[in-house]
Amino acid sequence: MTAHNEEAAHRDRARKHKAVVDAKIAAATRDKGLLLVLTGNGKGKSSSAFGMVARTLGYGRKAAVFQFIKGAENVGERAFFSTHPDVIWEKCGEGFTWETQDRARDIAAARAGWEKAKAALSDPSISLVVLDELTYLVTYRYLALDEIMPAIEARPEMQHVVITGRAADDALVAAADTVSAIRDVKHAFRDGVRAQEGIDR
Repeated sequence: MTAHNEEAAHRDRARKHKAVVDAKIAAATRDKGLLLVLTGNGKGKSSSAFGMVARTLGYGRKAAVFQFIKGAENVGERAFFSTHPDVIWEKCGEGFTWETQDRARDIAAARAGWEKAKAALSDPSISLVVLDELTYLVTYRYLALDEIMPAIEARPEMQHVVITGRAADDALVAAADTVSAIRDVKHAFRDGVRAQEGIDR
């Protein structure tokens, strides 16, 4: 095939692709508050959620973050976002379960955090609510999904909710508008590299 023919074939493929994409964009006419679930064993679930916090702030809107389980850790996202006037940032955990080794205390911290999260889920001035690592509260039976879903379903019409964490419950996945399962391919930690500031924390 000559260079001219290759260029013509490329333009033809691009035109067809554009027509498909344009048709899908034209068919998407509704606006609604989305429920997004970011799950899987790979790195980047919380980081993706915090990227959406940045986007929300970029449009001059408010966001609220409720960080369960890892709430005791010092992380760069908290250092940055918690000082922003349009961000509510709540630490709702005291660390990983193998660190606290106190189930009753972990449940109490999770439930106290959830009460704060429920208040945000009823506040129409908050555009985005991030429930970071909420899936673990269900997996560890700190909270039942039946306690969680009514508040999410009754939230303001245009409020978006992002839930992160491994092993998202099937019912949560079914209820979500968008689900991403992040796969673990390789991680530096398994090669003896400790968590790096700005990358892992």
